[in-house]
Amino acid sequence: MEQECDRSTNRSDDRKSSGSGAIKALHDIGLSDEDANADLREFRSVLDAWRMTKRTAGRAIVQTLTYLFLGALLAGSYIKITGK
Repeated sequence: MEQECDRSTNRSDDRKSSGSGAIKALHDIGLSDEDANADLREFRSVLDAWRMTKRTAGRAIVQTLTYLFLGALLAGSYIKITGK
């Protein structure tokens, strides 16, 4: 019975410690005020925009490289066919 009481006390202490640690961490990064929810939504919006920008840039690079490769193949074919 005493071990159960000790475990329960330890769990309670762990919860209090983790809760105060989380509050301190949020305070340290400036997310402890009433505007924290809005700040997090804005951060997520910026992060989503960044991810979309990376995806779009990656697609543009692949598309450009594909066009260059196909252009080189076309030019090489033209040169081989015409003998120029």
